Amino acid sequence: MQHAVGSELPPPHQPGHAPAWSPAAPHPGPPHHPGPGFSGAPAGPVPPVPHHPAPVPPPPTPETTGHVPLPPGGPVGMPVPPPAMAAPADPATTILAVLLIGPAGAGKTSVAKYWADHRRVPTAHISLDDVREWVRSGFADPQSGWNEHSEAQYRLARRTCGFAARNFLANGISCILDDAVFPDRPVVGLGGWKRHVGPGLLPVVLLPGLDIVLERNAERSGNRRLGDEEVARIHGRMAGWYGSGLPIIDNSQMDVPQTARVLDDVLARSIASPPQW
Repeated sequence: MQHAVGSELPPPHQPGHAPAWSPAAPHPGPPHHPGPGFSGAPAGPVPPVPHHPAPVPPPPTPETTGHVPLPPGGPVGMPVPPPAMAAPADPATTILAVLLIGPAGAGKTSVAKYWADHRRVPTAHISLDDVREWVRSGFADPQSGWNEHSEAQYRLARRTCGFAARNFLANGISCILDDAVFPDRPVVGLGGWKRHVGPGLLPVVLLPGLDIVLERNAERSGNRRLGDEEVARIHGRMAGWYGSGLPIIDNSQMDVPQTARVLDDVLARSIASPPQW
């Protein structure tokens, strides 16, 4: 086969035979004979080869989104009441850690979100139910029966919420957490939150009437909607907060903005005289 340009390709190398062509082979053509007196060295002085230094790479451009050191989140201490002659602390501008307690259907999440949205300082809302539902495969739904797995996931979610709250607070961001904490389980409930967040956590109970709770629960969907009997049982246990010394808000006849304003009033009193719990 002949190419349109150039000479014929060399035959392929066969095993057992010396290659017919290699890149080191001399180019075919008449032999070259140097002239008389040629010794292999160039005639006259050899000009120096100019030296070009290797280019220096430019310094790396500093990243605009590098690591930002954050203060570690330690336990939250008790709030310091203002001096007697000072104006009362404004809960809308004070860095706070709030725990909103109540049964399913009390409106905890709605009030917590609204309160956090309308503050004049950075505020985070941390919902225990949201954190529990981070578990996708293997989620232990308490509606399927309370067991060691659902108990373990509740404890893990509370501890995760506590870590998050402490980190937010250490970096100047208030927090409001919501959870259905029972008064008859002080070690797991309030005791657990005090361990995870710190003694400066301000608990407030949101406890409307049973008929309101049943009505609001009926509007829920998914695994957050409970049966009426379960809602009534939880509401009955929550009644144990009366007489506990914790502030209680009956929001049966209040909408979300009204409840948030009452929450501010309750927190102002809690800052001036922290509850003992």
